[in-house]
Amino acid sequence: MTPVPHDPATDRAASPRRRTVLAALGALPVLAAATAATATSAAAAGTAVVIDPSVRRQSIRGFGGMNHPLWAGDLTAAQRETAFGIGPGQLGFTVLRIHVDEDRANWSREVATAKRAAELGAIVFASPWNPPAAMVETFVRGSQTNARRLRYDMYGAYAQHLEDFRVFMADNGVELHAVSVQNEPDYAQDWTWWTSAEIVRFLRENAGAIGTRVIAPESFQYVKGLSDPVLNDPVALANLDVLGAHLYGTSFANFPYPLFQQKGQGKELWMTEVYYPNSSDSADLWPQALGVGEHMHHALVDGGFQAYVWWYIRRGYGPMREDGQISKRGAVMAHFAKFVRPGHVRLDALANPQSGVWTSAYQGGSAMTVVAVNQGTAAVSQQFTLAGTAASAVSAWVTDASRTLAAQAGPAVAGGSFTAVLPAQSITTFVVSTSVGPEPMPPTAPGTPVAGAVTATSAALSWAPSTDDVGVVRYDVVRVDGSGETVVASAATTQVTVTGLAAGTAYAFAVYALDAPGNRSPRSATVAVTTAAAPAGGCGVDYRVVNSWGGGFQGEITVRNTGTTALTGWTLSFAFTAGQVVSQMWGGTATQSGGAVSVAPADYTRTVPAGGSVTLGFLATQGATNPAPAAFALNGAACG
Repeated sequence: MTPVPHDPATDRAASPRRRTVLAALGALPVLAAATAATATSAAAAGTAVVIDPSVRRQSIRGFGGMNHPLWAGDLTAAQRETAFGIGPGQLGFTVLRIHVDEDRANWSREVATAKRAAELGAIVFASPWNPPAAMVETFVRGSQTNARRLRYDMYGAYAQHLEDFRVFMADNGVELHAVSVQNEPDYAQDWTWWTSAEIVRFLRENAGAIGTRVIAPESFQYVKGLSDPVLNDPVALANLDVLGAHLYGTSFANFPYPLFQQKGQGKELWMTEVYYPNSSDSADLWPQALGVGEHMHHALVDGGFQAYVWWYIRRGYGPMREDGQISKRGAVMAHFAKFVRPGHVRLDALANPQSGVWTSAYQGGSAMTVVAVNQGTAAVSQQFTLAGTAASAVSAWVTDASRTLAAQAGPAVAGGSFTAVLPAQSITTFVVSTSVGPEPMPPTAPGTPVAGAVTATSAALSWAPSTDDVGVVRYDVVRVDGSGETVVASAATTQVTVTGLAAGTAYAFAVYALDAPGNRSPRSATVAVTTAAAPAGGCGVDYRVVNSWGGGFQGEITVRNTGTTALTGWTLSFAFTAGQVVSQMWGGTATQSGGAVSVAPADYTRTVPAGGSVTLGFLATQGATNPAPAAFALNGAACG
């Protein structure tokens, strides 16, 4: 999208050359809300929608939108709850897209909303519009004499720029699920152009330096000529995790992508930006807003997309109005977002059972969700049949001209079937309680692990949790190397310390989540860890009590390097056995869990010269006795 903020009602209206590709859909007739009378006179049911749980299509990653504080202003605290909460009057979004600004000074703007979205269970991914100015050159592209592209000698630096943004967000509490190479590289008058060959080169040679999933190419109109070369290049494809696309003006007939279905096994397919049908109408205009429901249906059913992401979350034409309340377009999105949750799987179902009616079905645990859009001007009766599955109850929610996500009494269930009236020009979501046996849905992938304390023989790892309908019961940490992967630790929580490592050795670790029925998640992205080197030639530790008083004492620890080379960077470990607790330390920073104490150096004690020493002092509490620690270890190696 353009970096020039406009009036919410007219965003992008001044750029018809970019959006003239949007098809003229024509005015839709005015809605007449369905009443009890219209329900009884509804048109006869068309072909029954048979839903087959045994024929499973794509898994769903989620639904969401873009937050761009620099161009559109940040969401407020209340608006973050509306966007990513799942209660009444909320959108239930589970995906947030943010901006990788070329200027690092603007990165902090992204943190507040991203952090809260992640806390509410959303995944966060980021897209860049431009590299830093020093990495860009101008060239002539047709009639554009000042076109911009990434300098060919700056590909590595640009990958590091994207990695630096990932690390910045992680340091501020947000683990990015993915990072894109470039927003709309094929429509870049206002930003940076990329050819398909340039994208392939970057994926082949540089994308591996990015420590999370990689998205490309984010074509503005799902131009297959930009992504075909990636799918046809095994090395580039190996470094691609998500094929991203925008659907501005893309006809429904062009939503399917046979080459991706053929060659994209193990990759995900996301729709990462759109507004529909335009940015000029109010998002509350009905029945025009209902068109969003049909667009989402075709994206999920015809296109097989796993994520559907709107442009600005808060805008006059967006899912949230400028006053912070959800719009009619937003309510239509919420019919999917609040009930089709991450990890649900789309099931085989008749997509167009009668004129103007579009249906899709999704499985999550022991519940099945059916979303039905009726574009017609009359209410219709529609039968739904669950093949091989007994339904016990149905709940329903409807949005039409007069109602917004209004709860309805569900239709009666007979065996595996129910018949419902779909009001004129409406969207209805049905949640069906079923008996489906073992929960078939795997957990979502855990967040990229983050390394904490690393010694010569161990590494502390933590990660963002997975989500799952029945709950994650265990995480397995694996060591990844050229011969495959090996489970090295398991935990019920989202942190673990991997032990038994070799000093001065590089490792790569990743995490799987497992649920109660034994389903395993996709593997997380990997984290690289290099263990500390063991002290060359040995080390020594002297410990003494300098002074003591009732309930406390002052201690001193001298760390000696008895080797022949300087020791730079160290971690000292020991254990108190009589309840002593360190309350203050100088020369280092102490962390304590129970009796176990770990000490990291201060800047001025970080280097211990060959044959030299550094001294630490501390205050601690004590009980009736105050025995000295029995042993000390430096970087995981025992010290005398």
